[in-house]
Amino acid sequence: MAAAGSMPSPQLLEEYSQFFRLLGEPARLQLLCQLRQGAMDVSALIEATGFSQSHISRQLGQLQRAGLVSCKREGARTIWQAESALVDDLCRLVQTRLKQRLEEQLQQFRQG
Repeated sequence: MAAAGSMPSPQLLEEYSQFFRLLGEPARLQLLCQLRQGAMDVSALIEATGFSQSHISRQLGQLQRAGLVSCKREGARTIWQAESALVDDLCRLVQTRLKQRLEEQLQQFRQG
């Protein structure tokens, strides 16, 4: 990561952009939220989300390549889980920012 105040390289900016695009897909966010509740296999994710098996597998593959989820084999099943610390940190940052924006909007509403 670039030091505070320095401009990231074009390559690093592209990496940032790809990461944020990854998180910009609602299906991937829904899968991350499901997996934050606990580890699940694909059949449980299908039941929880209504997505097809192929769609879930494609999204999980992308999340895994980004280091946001991991999997382990249990017999014939593959159990997926969110990489808790990173996903929790990301969610906490976003929730904090959204809360700040809503509080600012409420303050402006009350003043107007």
